Amino acid sequence: MIFFLWLIVNTCGRGEKSVIKSENDIIELIRKDAWMMKLLKTVKGLNLPDSWICAGFIRSKVWDTLHGYGERTTLRDIDVIYYDAENLDEKIEKQLESTLVSLLPNVPWSVKNQARMHSRNRVAPYSSAIDAIAKFPETATALGIKLDKNDNLVLIAPHGIIDVISLTVRPTPFFTANKERIAVYQKRIQQKNWRLTWNRLITTLHINE
Repeated sequence: MIFFLWLIVNTCGRGEKSVIKSENDIIELIRKDAWMMKLLKTVKGLNLPDSWICAGFIRSKVWDTLHGYGERTTLRDIDVIYYDAENLDEKIEKQLESTLVSLLPNVPWSVKNQARMHSRNRVAPYSSAIDAIAKFPETATALGIKLDKNDNLVLIAPHGIIDVISLTVRPTPFFTANKERIAVYQKRIQQKNWRLTWNRLITTLHINE
């Protein structure tokens, strides 16, 4: 089923019709957002292997737009991920965060090398940054964006975009695979309490929903 979501977005003080029905529509939302593009260009400048800005950076932009918010909701973190199996020292991530802060202060940067994160998450090793994104808790969060070598925006959505554009929160297949992971997902959703910010969200808490 394809969702066609028509909404009113406040842009430059006036309501304008906008449509989110494809990955290209999401890319255009980000392309027109000067702040997001500045962050993406800054991360690109680090030349990290298999690097992306992911998760809430994209998801919140879509949800803010669908709720017609004129101002950006607060982002707790700007999640930058990359994959480098040759350099697994966590200190490198902290150094990268410091570099990003020096370039763009007042941004809540978080940098993680997904080649080592499986140990912290107590799962099998990820094969790439995209593999790690596919195993995020929610389908609507399993999103990544970057600028390629030609400065074209590249969006990845391992589970598609239907859930994020239909305001649906559900676990990824990786998290529905066993009771332990689904319990982690349920606790996370309760703690995040996203409906306080985006009241049109539809949340699925159980495997059989």
